Amino acid sequence: MNVSLKSNDAVSGILKVDIEKNDYAEMTNKNLQKLRQKVNMPGFRKGMVPIGLVKKLYGKQAMAEEVNKLVSDKLFAYLRENDVKILGEPIPNETEQKPIDFDTDENFEFCFDIALAPEIDVKLTKKDKMTAYKIKVDDEMIDKQVDSYCKNFGSYDKAEKIEVEDMVKGLIVELENGEPKAGGIFLEEAVLMPSYMKGKMEQKKFIGAKLDSKVIFNPFKAFKGAEVELASFLRIKKEEVKDMKSDFSIEIKEITRYKGAEMNQELFDRIFGPETVKDETEFRNKIKESLEEQYAPETEHLFLRDMRSLLIKKAGNVTFADDILKRWLLIANEKTTEEAVESDYPKVVEDLKYHLLKEKLVKDNDIKVEQDDLQELARRVAKSQFAQYGMLSVPDDVLDNYVKDFMKKQETVTSLVDRVIEEKLSSFIKGKVAIDEKEVTDEEFVKIAEIQKLDI
Repeated sequence: MNVSLKSNDAVSGILKVDIEKNDYAEMTNKNLQKLRQKVNMPGFRKGMVPIGLVKKLYGKQAMAEEVNKLVSDKLFAYLRENDVKILGEPIPNETEQKPIDFDTDENFEFCFDIALAPEIDVKLTKKDKMTAYKIKVDDEMIDKQVDSYCKNFGSYDKAEKIEVEDMVKGLIVELENGEPKAGGIFLEEAVLMPSYMKGKMEQKKFIGAKLDSKVIFNPFKAFKGAEVELASFLRIKKEEVKDMKSDFSIEIKEITRYKGAEMNQELFDRIFGPETVKDETEFRNKIKESLEEQYAPETEHLFLRDMRSLLIKKAGNVTFADDILKRWLLIANEKTTEEAVESDYPKVVEDLKYHLLKEKLVKDNDIKVEQDDLQELARRVAKSQFAQYGMLSVPDDVLDNYVKDFMKKQETVTSLVDRVIEEKLSSFIKGKVAIDEKEVTDEEFVKIAEIQKLDI
């Protein structure tokens, strides 16, 4: 058996794999012996079919499977052992490949086209300029977050008089000429909120109404245009709503009011953990830190996007084995078309260029991913996810268990490795180029990110 590489040029070559009979004969025979033990054939007990008959029936298939396995194993072993960097996968050669006939041939030659990774490099200096954005967390943003926490950690209290945001529970009765309608709707524990009423005249009837009092109102007018809400409130079918024009009375049995949490130590402890902050100033400062942490991934993502653009621009024109790569894209995705490949190819080349640049920088600058890096990032991701739900004080054991489950999925670990590499590469780049640090509002940042996205 022999594997050889013939270079066509700097970015393409032909891999030849020569297979002789003695390379596959022994393993093919072993596989046929194993198959013999499983074959069921009329006239023979299981496992007793003559090996000659087994070879006649399955020999060609067994040989082909073993030869193809050998070709695949030896081909990739050659690439690995000789550190041959290829793009995509080897694909069948269309010019030098001779016909293969498993019926008559004993020795085989397989030829594969390969796209070689081009040599690519960039030199970064302080003449190269990049902007690192930081989103300014101002008092208005902090106020909104404080208000959100107060609402989220508030409590429900009983009230004596209705306000617009209250929840009202009571006995409702359908009326006819001011009296309970015979056979009409009668609900003992109907629930409504005046704030949900679109009919403002009906809404006003409830504001200021006291516990145990009665209010006469028209649900159809109160919930005008909201058929689903009205059907749910009256517990009728949606198609019946259009005919429901009656007035109703409601005897108010319960008024529930949501009261936002007070700005005190109890709220501080619930948000950030016991004794983490002691007063409103520390509370607001902690909120500011938390918001800045939440915004950091967004600004870093934009920096990475800009870094990618800079590296690709610095690399300039790079030659690729276009014909081989396009054929590989067609073979790799059976559902695609030549037109689609041609259309997508410029983006594919750009992705390949960045991938090669990133690999080069990581290798040349000894950027490594340690287990501690993955654990630390997984912990940050977990904390960020909890923070989105207002959970800023998560016990260490809960975080540890979350991270442990997080790390069980291989696709998650792969994603974390990529993110660690990009973070370390970002840090490296920031030390090589001139950085203009710019503080912007969140609205300004959104516009900047969108504009730069369109420019790429």
